[in-house]
Amino acid sequence: MASATIRLYQRVALTTELPTHRLGRGDMSGVMERLPGTPATGDEEGYALEVFTAVGETIAVVMVPASAVQPLTENEIFQVRPLSLTKQR
Repeated sequence: MASATIRLYQRVALTTELPTHRLGRGDMSGVMERLPGTPATGDEEGYALEVFTAVGETIAVVMVPASAVQPLTENEIFQVRPLSLTKQR
């Protein structure tokens, strides 16, 4: 997904699993910061995301590459799952 389509504070969905944070594909988060690409990331830009529970409690702040998120669309619906269902490594 092109990073130009994602704005600061926009809600996005993860496109990958983040098991160390108990997060899974499709989990929603908010974009808090755009991060520049570096040689270590192959010059891919990224985002700092804040992830919330269904009642608005922050559970994680993570840094991910731009390819790990996608904007939400009008053709999607939210689903709730227990945080414990995503395995930790």
